[in-house]
Amino acid sequence: MSSKPRKKKLSKENEEDLIEEVQRLRMENAYLKKLQALVQERTKPKHPKK
Repeated sequence: MSSKPRKKKLSKENEEDLIEEVQRLRMENAYLKKLQALVQERTKPKHPKK
């Protein structure tokens, strides 16, 4: 059973809200990626053993 998603007509206000939420989530995702990189940088050893 393969069903195609139905495309619903969104109100302009609803569409703008969704666009704003997507932008906010993208910013949050970028922030979390940078934070994770900083944490990894701090937790890795400064002087590797040979």
